[in-house]
Amino acid sequence: MPVDPGTLEKHRRELDSLFNEHAPIGRAYGMSAYYDDEGCAVFDLPYNPDFDHAMGGIHGGVMATLLDNAGWFTAAPYYENWIATVEMQVRLHEPVQRKHLVARGRLVRAGKRISVANMEVRTTEGTLVASGSGTFTETSAPRHPVQGP
Repeated sequence: MPVDPGTLEKHRRELDSLFNEHAPIGRAYGMSAYYDDEGCAVFDLPYNPDFDHAMGGIHGGVMATLLDNAGWFTAAPYYENWIATVEMQVRLHEPVQRKHLVARGRLVRAGKRISVANMEVRTTEGTLVASGSGTFTETSAPRHPVQGP
């Protein structure tokens, strides 16, 4: 792993603050994020009718956003620099209407520069509605403290 366990926790705290206090997309979507006891990033999205497509279900692009966030924030603490999503696969399993959604990332591997995560989106009742996998790479952009909005 690129960083030690103490640094992982520090990075997770910084990233939690980054998203919940400074990310415009978090405010726009009404999402919140946290890390669970296993170090997996979890994104919570209450139902918002503005994210429905014309047939009344929650749009697949919302699922993709949740998956990307869950994977990126799960992998990011393992690196000293910022990371970028290299590729992502999205699988939409079934339509979902008027449901509160929870996305979770799970690290598969963190290498020197590349990491892989699996992600899933479930309803709060536990129904799997989307899953995916992502590859993330460390960039040359150094991690820095985030200034206010």
